[in-house]
Amino acid sequence: MKEVWLVDYARTPFSRSRPNKPEADVFGEIRGDELLAQLIMKFFDGSLKEKGVVKNDIDDVSVGVAAGVLENWTYGGKIPLYMTGFPHRVPSFSIDRQCGSAGFGMHVGIMEIMTGFSKAFLATGFEHMTRVRGKGIDPNRSIADPNSIFYRPDLDAQNLLNMLQTAQKLYEEEVPKFTKEDLDKFGVRSHNLTIQSQENNWFDGEIIPIEGHTPDNIDEKIVIDRDMNPRKSSLEAVQNLPRISKPFFLEKNGGKAEYIKREGTEEGVITAANSSPLNAGATAAVMMEAEEARKREIEPMAKIISIGWAGVDPSVMGRGPVPATIRALDHAGLKADQIDFWEINEAFSIVPLNCMDKLNIPEEKVNVMGGSMAIGHPLAATMIRLTGTLARILKDKKARYGVANACIGGGQGVATVIENIST
Repeated sequence: MKEVWLVDYARTPFSRSRPNKPEADVFGEIRGDELLAQLIMKFFDGSLKEKGVVKNDIDDVSVGVAAGVLENWTYGGKIPLYMTGFPHRVPSFSIDRQCGSAGFGMHVGIMEIMTGFSKAFLATGFEHMTRVRGKGIDPNRSIADPNSIFYRPDLDAQNLLNMLQTAQKLYEEEVPKFTKEDLDKFGVRSHNLTIQSQENNWFDGEIIPIEGHTPDNIDEKIVIDRDMNPRKSSLEAVQNLPRISKPFFLEKNGGKAEYIKREGTEEGVITAANSSPLNAGATAAVMMEAEEARKREIEPMAKIISIGWAGVDPSVMGRGPVPATIRALDHAGLKADQIDFWEINEAFSIVPLNCMDKLNIPEEKVNVMGGSMAIGHPLAATMIRLTGTLARILKDKKARYGVANACIGGGQGVATVIENIST
């Protein structure tokens, strides 16, 4: 098998989506495919040009998008390529693996390069949760019909399609390992680490600025050069925020009475403080066969050494990173305690907390520059962000191994194992 290098990575800033108030989103006037197209053009005109990589070098392109409907429909990934002047000989495909879409696009590229079918691959992803969120989507909800052969009481449409509820159920299943205070503290940590990284201009090394507008004034154009969601936080400031999930009162944990005794309320534990926000953004990464990169004297960001994915019960989709990571580590011949740094997607606090518990990962190794609850989580685009950020962390810390992973709506997990070979 050929050796695969991640040779470059870039992303747009992530805006804060406002589906009910589009003018408040600084990217509200820009379509998602346009965000991606701007990123691709600036990527190839900037750092890729410096490395000597041009569009004609690319053998295949993936475009991840979780809601690939209406204006997010990409004609098999070709529309962004038409918009950015790619040669017509370069093929493409669009992929929906929800929050793992861009990451699985990377995985396809990795396998193409490993098997010798491609020498260079461009993986991309985008999501615009202001402009396309729930529109044009009509899922089959027969799973919630007791008369359906697919019916399961623990897997109705509310629990399957409502991510808040999947996080609530995972929390309740893991009682008493975690408390709501644990969730809130991890959210506060995410925001404060991200703010610190912004103040140190750390994310400038991966963000390509994009022109947007000031919040609430679409006529006042400004250059957006940082993520819009992070804010300094404290436990005192967030612990009483409105609760936005509903309890399951699991019988194995004593039912309703024990839940109320334990939590002091009939409400759920998920709040804006321990959840990722809605966002718009795009990401891109170029991978290359190592020998080809050596010929071009291109230094790798990281060597990609393993990939993994897995399915889990959809009603607790936040479990997904654990089996996906185990699969990826087993394939690489590594153990969790050999991994120096982790980027675990913070769809909800409970997801990284559960992963850390199950794989015995110290907190000081996880999301050390901040996480998705603060940076943002534009669904399909996220796994490229996690992998690229992780590669930069390994370089900065002069560390060797890293794992990026994420849970996936619908009950899946995805993981990528990388190695810094310049230590």
